[in-house]
Amino acid sequence: MASKVQAGVIGCGTISSAYFRGCTPYQHMEIAACADLDLDRARAKAEEFGVPKVCTVEELLADPDIQVVINLTIPGAHAEVNLAAIEAGKHPHCEKPLAVTREDGRRTMEAARAKGVRVGCAPDTFLGGGIQTCRKLIDDGAIGEPVAATAFMAGHGHESWHPAPDFYYQPGGGPMLDMGPYYLTALVNLIGPIRRVTGSTKATFPERTITTEKRHGEKIPVEVSTHYAGIVDFTNGAIGTLMMSFDVWSHSLPRIEIYGTEGTMSVPDPNGFRGPVKIRKPGDKEWQEIPLTHNAEVSRGIGVADLAHGLLHNRLHRSSGDLGYHVLDVMEAFVDASESGSHVDIGSTCDRPEPLAPGLELGELE
Repeated sequence: MASKVQAGVIGCGTISSAYFRGCTPYQHMEIAACADLDLDRARAKAEEFGVPKVCTVEELLADPDIQVVINLTIPGAHAEVNLAAIEAGKHPHCEKPLAVTREDGRRTMEAARAKGVRVGCAPDTFLGGGIQTCRKLIDDGAIGEPVAATAFMAGHGHESWHPAPDFYYQPGGGPMLDMGPYYLTALVNLIGPIRRVTGSTKATFPERTITTEKRHGEKIPVEVSTHYAGIVDFTNGAIGTLMMSFDVWSHSLPRIEIYGTEGTMSVPDPNGFRGPVKIRKPGDKEWQEIPLTHNAEVSRGIGVADLAHGLLHNRLHRSSGDLGYHVLDVMEAFVDASESGSHVDIGSTCDRPEPLAPGLELGELE
């Protein structure tokens, strides 16, 4: 059995730095090559992070030594690159979302099963110390049986800080596909898969005005819903309330709370790997912060490392394509529910990912 998995990165944009850096502690894998449509950008990342090989996308996919493809392209290209990697007999690990349509996500998973390869999918933030601590507390019965949850992500969009915010208001963008994967993946990890969805969506502002320096004052059209509100019914009977919005100027809502039969849990930002984790039980006058049971120093890349570890040790990996597809299926269902005015049954399901063992050092997996 090989002792180290060779991975290659396709897409050397801003997020790639987090992956190059985050994969480094894991000695059972290495990023051996990187590719980008802009080879100069790939060369710059290779020089910065010591990647030994720079190549075109086609060369990377044809390299027999590359086993895992880390797909960090723009969301609209996720399915195309995933399918190309699968066709080449490689295991893609994709940035979120798995695809921008349910159909493309389904094609990806069907192709992988036919080819006998694995699919990984971000986010892997649920493997951080914060949410893994929450998972252990729930599994240990710290708040009893989860009966309900809330999840809120609200802001006023990316035009105030992003140099090129156009994508976020075009098909494939919007708050649900952009941020929903973090929240829904965390909830599925903590509570389990979702069986049906209902909700409403709207686009409040027909256009947005960019306020960053180089494009200050430029207006961009809004082509997607920018406010989502809905209810999810989990398979185990718990009920979740979600809001994902680019239409809110300010708020004081929690990110995620889990309501159990014996207490309430405050879950940390699912777009991060740390705490704090807080619990309040009947009779408590204040929230109690719980020390983290898991490593909070892990970062983006742990999901790729877990996939590689699974390949070496013939076990399931946690940031799986099945989980990514289920989350995509649920996100698409919010729009379906809004348009139909009814509940939408979710056709997919997945297992709750296996929890990590407490106390693992950075770079360790079991």
